[in-house]
Amino acid sequence: MNYTYMVRCSDGTLYTGWTNDLKKRIEVHNSGNGAKYTRARLPVELVYYEKFQTKEEAMSREYHIKRLSREQKNKLIGKMKSEI
Repeated sequence: MNYTYMVRCSDGTLYTGWTNDLKKRIEVHNSGNGAKYTRARLPVELVYYEKFQTKEEAMSREYHIKRLSREQKNKLIGKMKSEI
């Protein structure tokens, strides 16, 4: 299973990526060992994710999310929170 995800840094900045091990990537980042994903190296919280069968689908979705405006990204976050 591959995931496209969006995390929010504690300063409010949103970062998007893809991985096949979402939980591990976030744990490593928040431990300080893999904090290369954010410039400030601040802890992040997961605010949005989607599951895909293939790496290519996850990477494609990540690309499209990165191109969204901040307002559109916040709509995705709202959608995710309503599904939890």
